[in-house]
Amino acid sequence: MSLSLPRRARRSLLAVLTGVALTAGAVATASPAGAQPGSGGGPRDRAPLVVETAEGAVEGTRPGDYRLFQGIPFAAPPVGDLRFRPPQPVQPWDTTLDATQPGSACPQTASATNPTSSTEEDCLYLNVTTPAGLDARRDRLPVMVWIHGGSWRTGSGDRYDASKLALEGDVVVVTVNYRLGPFGFLAQDDLSAAVGDAGSGSAGLLDQQAALRWVERNAAAFGGDPRNVTIFGESAGASSVCAQLASPTARGLFDKAIAQSYSCTTRYATLDEAETVGEGVAAAVGCTGEGAAVVACLQRAPVADLLRAWPSGGGSFVVGGSSLPVQPADAITSGNWNRVPVIHGNLQDENTLFTPLGIPSAQLPTLLDPANYDAVLAQRYGARAAEVAARYPLAEYGSPLRVLAAIASDTGSALSTCEHVDAYEALDQRPRRDRVYAYQFRDQTADPLLDFSRPPFSFPAGLYDEGAQHAGELPFLFPGLFGDGLSAEQQELATTMVRYWTNFAATGNPNGHGVPAWHRYSDPGDVQGLDLASAGGVGPVDVAADANCAFWDTF
Repeated sequence: MSLSLPRRARRSLLAVLTGVALTAGAVATASPAGAQPGSGGGPRDRAPLVVETAEGAVEGTRPGDYRLFQGIPFAAPPVGDLRFRPPQPVQPWDTTLDATQPGSACPQTASATNPTSSTEEDCLYLNVTTPAGLDARRDRLPVMVWIHGGSWRTGSGDRYDASKLALEGDVVVVTVNYRLGPFGFLAQDDLSAAVGDAGSGSAGLLDQQAALRWVERNAAAFGGDPRNVTIFGESAGASSVCAQLASPTARGLFDKAIAQSYSCTTRYATLDEAETVGEGVAAAVGCTGEGAAVVACLQRAPVADLLRAWPSGGGSFVVGGSSLPVQPADAITSGNWNRVPVIHGNLQDENTLFTPLGIPSAQLPTLLDPANYDAVLAQRYGARAAEVAARYPLAEYGSPLRVLAAIASDTGSALSTCEHVDAYEALDQRPRRDRVYAYQFRDQTADPLLDFSRPPFSFPAGLYDEGAQHAGELPFLFPGLFGDGLSAEQQELATTMVRYWTNFAATGNPNGHGVPAWHRYSDPGDVQGLDLASAGGVGPVDVAADANCAFWDTF
C-alpha cells in the first residue's frame, strides 16, 4: 500500500489551533458568514426569508444564492427539572423569531484542539440551508439532516456550511445540536427510575429524534419533502446514524442514511455498565445517597462541575432503554432495524489522527525513530512480528509510529476499515438484501484535521504522513471547515462526492448523470474509492485486501 506525500505547503497552523478533536469526530470552525435579513437581489430571490413554521414565524438571511435560517429551537430548553430528561415540546411564539444568528452550543469544554467552550444548557437549536429560489428545480426538495461529530462531547451544527450541498445538490440541509457529554449520555440508577422506560443516558439520542420530528412538521415550509429525509453524520455523528437505524422510536422519521467513519457494528455500553460509570460521576459532584434526592442534586449541580467529572474517554449511546433496547450490531444482524438504503464508509488512514494522541508524549520520540521498528513490532506482536513487518514495511511509512497508525486504520477500532467491512456485510443481508453502498475516501493530499509536522507536535519531515486522515473528507462537503481550501483537482472530487450524496438523498441511489458508476455492495471489491484523478480516481477498490483483513482475522 504505497502512500504519496501530502502537499504540506498548503497546510496552515490554523488546522491545528482551531480544529476540534474528533475522538469519534468533532470539527470546530468558524460559523458560516451570514448576511442581513433581506439581503441579496435579482430574479432568483423568490423564496421568502420569513417562513411560517408549526411553532411560529422565523426570519433568516440570504447570504448568496441560498437561504440560511439559524438558531431555530426544536425542543424546550432542557434546563432545571428537564436536565437529563427526554426533550419536551418547544413553546410556540407569536412574533417573528430572528433566525439570523446560531443558537448556543451545548455545554462543552475548550481545549488545545477545541476552541469552543459553553455552559449554556439552552442549546437545542437547528439551522436550515436551502436554495434561494429558482435554482430549486423540484417543488419538494430532498431533506438532509446532518448530525455532527465530536466524541459525543463537543461540536454544534452551525459550524457546517451546507451551502455547497444545498446549491449543487438541490436539497434542503438541516444541521442540528444535541446534548453532549453528561447532559446527553449520563446514566445513573436514580435517574433511570425518574426517566422511566427510555432509561437515563438517552437524552442525546432522543434530541436527535426530536429534531427529526421538527423536520417532519416543518420541512415543507422551507421547500423540503418531509417524506424524503436522509440522516447523515460523521464519526460520533455516524455512530448516531447507526444508533438511529436500530432505534424503534426513530422508525418512520427518515428514509435513507449515510454513516461516515464509524462502523455500524460497534458495540456500546449497556445500561448497567453506564449506570456504574454514572455513580462515579454523581459522587464526584457530591450527589450521594439514593432516590429523588440524588436526582435533584444532579439537576442542580453546576454545569462546569459535571463537565469536569465526565470521564476523559467520554461516554456515548447507552443500550437498554426503550429508545435503544439492543445493540445496533445485534439489531442489524437480526434484521430488526429501520431498513432504509444506506451509504457507509470510512477513510483510508483514519487513525493517523488518534494514534499519536493516545500515546504518552514521552514515548513519541522512540516511536518516531526508524531504528526502533523491529523492537516495536516484536514488543506488540511477538512471534508474529515478521508477518506484520511483511505487510507494513518501514520503507512505506517512515517510522514505527506511522506503521502503528496504519495498522490501527486497518483494524481494531470503530473507525478501522476491517470493522467497516463487517458492517457492510451485516447490512447486506441475504435473502433480503437492502441497498447498501460502501465507500472509502483515499485522497492522500487532503488537508489533515491535525498536521503533526506543525507545533505543538513538530514531528520531523518524512516520519509521519497523515494521509487520508479521519475527518479529511468533510471540507469536500462543507467548504472551509478546516485546512487551506481545495485544489482544482480536489474540487473535482468534491463535486463528484456532493453529487453522490445528494443523488442518494433524492432517490436512494448515488448514481446519476456525470458521475462514475457506483455498484451496490455485494463484497469488499464493491467499495467505491474516492480519490483524485491523478491518483487512481473514483472507482471500485478491494478495501479488505488493502487493509489485510483476512490476516488480522487470524489474530
